[in-house]
Amino acid sequence: MADELSTRDAKLIQYLNEAYGKEKELETALQAHIKMAKRPPYKKRLQDHLKETKAQSKGLERRIKALGGKAERAPVPVPGPQAAVEAATAVTAAATKALSAAKGPIHALRGTGEAEKQLKNAKTELWNEYEEIGNYTAIETLAESLNDAETAKLAREYRRQEERMANFLLKLIPQLTKAVVTEEVPAAERRKPAAASSSRSRSRGTRAASSSSARSTASSRSSRSSRSSGSSRSGGGTSSRPSRSRSSRASSS
Repeated sequence: MADELSTRDAKLIQYLNEAYGKEKELETALQAHIKMAKRPPYKKRLQDHLKETKAQSKGLERRIKALGGKAERAPVPVPGPQAAVEAATAVTAAATKALSAAKGPIHALRGTGEAEKQLKNAKTELWNEYEEIGNYTAIETLAESLNDAETAKLAREYRRQEERMANFLLKLIPQLTKAVVTEEVPAAERRKPAAASSSRSRSRGTRAASSSSARSTASSRSSRSSRSSGSSRSGGGTSSRPSRSRSSRASSS
């Protein structure tokens, strides 16, 4: 980046280069994921998005050049001594490129099964899409604030492309998760436990009701027995008083 760049253009180029570096990184990652994809619709969508990603990289590169900068895979430092700027950028760009290339083999090893590999790839892609949405939202706002209509238009278009891809992945991830369940969890463990639980609950309820009914019956019997006993004692006392009265009259005669 030339020292004579204005602060305005240098800041625009900085943000554009951050997006450019991310797009170049994703070109490598998407190529690896396409090779691993098993579902035809998923593979086709990745292939289409790889084309979009490459087109975005070229569009960003053209815009950076139009502003007087150079497209780099790494974040561009603020203007400074040219030799130091170029040396630092070259080292960082090389490291970023190597890291991107290493991600493909690493992603091929992730997950406990084939379905889970697909799921983890989709989750990584979604994470990347949101990072890109953030990049382009920032570029669009920056460009509008600096009255750069061309850069704002480009960022807006690319943001919408990333949002469409993110929406696709949001719908895909539940499907891939269900595939993991089917592939890795035994069918017996996937059945709803509600039936057995409900049966146990009903059984406990029946036992509780029977116990309660038994206690109620016993209590009722005890109450009747108590009343019957009381009535007997009361009846015996009444009959004995007339008897004593007759005995007393007989004695007085």
